[in-house]
Amino acid sequence: MRWTLKPKPSPEKVKALAAELKVAELIAMLLVQRGIETYEDARQFFRPSLDDLHDPYLMKDMDKAVTRIETAIANGENILVFGDYDVDGTTAVSLLSSYLKSYYPNVATYIPDRYDEGYGISYKGIDFADDNGFSLIIALDCGIKSIDHVAYAKSKNIDFIICDHHRPGESLPEAIAVLDPKREDCHYPYDELCGCGVGFKLIQALAQNRNQTTEDLLPYLDLVATAIAADIVPITGENRTLAKFGLEVINTNPRPGIKALVQNVKKKVLTITDVVFIIAPRINAAGRIKHGNEAVALLTEYDLDQAEIFASEIEQHNSDRKELDKQITIEALDQIEINQETDKFTTVVYNKSWHKGVIGIVASRLIETYYRPTIVFTKSGDKLAASARSVKDFDIYNALEACANHLEQFGGHMYAAGMTLKEENYTAFKEAFESTVEETIPPDLLTPEISVDAEINLTDINEKLIRILNQFEPFGPQNMTPVFLSKGLKDSGYAKGIGANEDHLKLFVKQYGSQGFGVIGFGLGKKIDLVKNQNSFDAVYCIDENEFNGNVTVQLRLKDLR
Repeated sequence: MRWTLKPKPSPEKVKALAAELKVAELIAMLLVQRGIETYEDARQFFRPSLDDLHDPYLMKDMDKAVTRIETAIANGENILVFGDYDVDGTTAVSLLSSYLKSYYPNVATYIPDRYDEGYGISYKGIDFADDNGFSLIIALDCGIKSIDHVAYAKSKNIDFIICDHHRPGESLPEAIAVLDPKREDCHYPYDELCGCGVGFKLIQALAQNRNQTTEDLLPYLDLVATAIAADIVPITGENRTLAKFGLEVINTNPRPGIKALVQNVKKKVLTITDVVFIIAPRINAAGRIKHGNEAVALLTEYDLDQAEIFASEIEQHNSDRKELDKQITIEALDQIEINQETDKFTTVVYNKSWHKGVIGIVASRLIETYYRPTIVFTKSGDKLAASARSVKDFDIYNALEACANHLEQFGGHMYAAGMTLKEENYTAFKEAFESTVEETIPPDLLTPEISVDAEINLTDINEKLIRILNQFEPFGPQNMTPVFLSKGLKDSGYAKGIGANEDHLKLFVKQYGSQGFGVIGFGLGKKIDLVKNQNSFDAVYCIDENEFNGNVTVQLRLKDLR
């Protein structure tokens, strides 16, 4: 692991902010690192308000989208809400369809089949709309590159509204409205919304027309917070506000579907991390193993008993998903070893029988072993389909763009993408991708990095620091949990490996005679020899609170030591 200490911000800025907020300079430094330099910045960070949300009509084409939807309602048209099968897509479809259905009945949903139709808008979906009398399709979390599909729908007198957050291509589909804050000609003040976030801006605009306030839309924010967490978008600006209020809904009055998913979780208060690791994988499992429709059915169900039945079915899908990704990861690692590809700049693997629903997870697993841009292919109809994942600070979308002549189609963003290609082009693509990455990736990006916010002494850790750090939540990209470095630590002599195979490390550390702290190091059991016999060591860690039998104690969550 590379330990990288973040550059220290301007001492003048830190001192000024510390004085203005009446906080320690350590807190002020952490804030300035996150771009928070004024009292007003800090107010919005620590006390987000729904009033901070931008006017939805600042988004390009929002007026056109609202006008077309209101016309459809006035004319009694059938509206089809279409979305991708992942968490962002299914939450977005659930959000918009349930909002529209609250005052208009002629609304249905459509999630494409991952295996039969693939990602994004499908011809099969458009034919379904045509066969069933839908004259307006609203696409969420997809569609920004669906030029041919939108033209096909137009030939059948079906209008499209697109709500997307992915990067557009050179030209846009000829839809009635294209809502995407990443459009170059869109000057919306915040361009990091997820697909469900763009859907929320649409219902915010529709609500204004109906004399509703943003407070009236609070019950929908559990869906938005779930999508923000799952889609790994920055937890800044509007996303931070939406995530914070959405988490409050999840913890106080969630919709029955989410309540059913978390009812066996023993924690009193769920964090964004719990959403990422508990709620999101289960919603995702429906589309991975069976069909994304099951996730929408769960998230739009208002009867708790029925929601619990849906949730138990999805729980089974999630168990099946875990078994599959474990087995495929083993097979992929074997393939890398057998083909003697352990020292390359990329990982590209293929097996025609691998389950398409879990190859994205497998790509992430492979990065844990071979830290490099990774693509996992499987067979999908007469083509190969793949999921790509990247390492920190390397733009895999740009690398795919450089190899686009070998691909049938691709889409995504900096850290994750999907693609299809003809089987005969697989080897040429694999070589081109390796060559592109080798030429463009800085060598240090091939070693995992721990980005350290600040070096501190254990004596700096006190109740006030922890209380303020807790207010930094929700954490996520561009506002990660602060990581600290402390040097010259010594274990009290009770270091031990814990877990089934002693994979994890448990310590009690002191520094220069300071008060001691309990330490847990997940996956660091093999480093126990470094801390035995009261050897001095340095550690990077996050500060946690550990709750056990009703007692809350401060605990350091170790990320690495040396």
